[in-house]
Amino acid sequence: MLAIVAPGQGAQTPGFLTPWLEDDQFASRLAELSEVVGIDLVHYGTDADAETIRDTAIAQPLLVAAGLLAAEALTGPGLPFSGADVAAGHSVGEITAAAGVGVLSASDAMVFVRERAQGMAEASALTPTTMAAVLRGEPAEVLATIEAVGATAANNNGSGQVVAAGTVEQIEALKANPPAKARVIPLSVAGAFHTHHMEPGRVRVAAAASGMTAHDPAVTLLSNRDGLAVASGTEYVGRLVAQVTSPVRWDLCLAALADLGVTGLLELPPAGTLTGIAKRNLPGVEVFNLNTPDQLDDAREFCAKHTSSATTQEA
Repeated sequence: MLAIVAPGQGAQTPGFLTPWLEDDQFASRLAELSEVVGIDLVHYGTDADAETIRDTAIAQPLLVAAGLLAAEALTGPGLPFSGADVAAGHSVGEITAAAGVGVLSASDAMVFVRERAQGMAEASALTPTTMAAVLRGEPAEVLATIEAVGATAANNNGSGQVVAAGTVEQIEALKANPPAKARVIPLSVAGAFHTHHMEPGRVRVAAAASGMTAHDPAVTLLSNRDGLAVASGTEYVGRLVAQVTSPVRWDLCLAALADLGVTGLLELPPAGTLTGIAKRNLPGVEVFNLNTPDQLDDAREFCAKHTSSATTQEA
């Protein structure tokens, strides 16, 4: 059984789209999506430095466009995630997944992520907030310590990794008094994503989503809210809106992948973060990092090896 997953903010690196733009069709499609959002994604995916693409308003549209177009290159004409048995995305990667399985059109997904990114950037400017990764430690104690300083467990990424979010003062307090046997590592982010601090962004995203048409997913699609598969496109878009201020439960998505019997997990570019987490949490599951177009043939072989439809046809 094959899962295709899309990474979240922070996975981007300078120049990661440079090799993809050697393909005329990819370059043309990226130019189209750039026009939709009014952002030069070609420039930001090739020439911009790390500090520039760390900007929330740039990083999020760049990631969704990159993942979606790489999926198109992987599967050819038709639905980008058509080769998958199950799809999921981490944080903003949920928008990539939603477009990949047909819940939103590519254009609507780009408008959605533009409004999400700008709304979250504006919300981040209202109050000095930040995030920090809490590595290792006893899970219950980690969560209790985060709560004790008034912060929120904004991302639960599975074994040994929880991301805390809150005001700068709250995160400083967490650093000063970390959970036993845990490390607290500050993250270079603009704000406390997936917390109540992002409420102005949620309102902006809700307004944008209200004019969009949602379709039911053609592939099993997992939600960051609770790891459940959501069969209604309308419900999924509602969950995307709520996700702006809600924690990302990637740990529950991992559990769902295990329960579904996933044997292969392919991560779209910029790949490596989610496959790294999978290696720690999904023993025995084979992973593939798709980062450059010269990997496409190998990636197709990987998909054919693991997709359940291929297994059924061979049987």
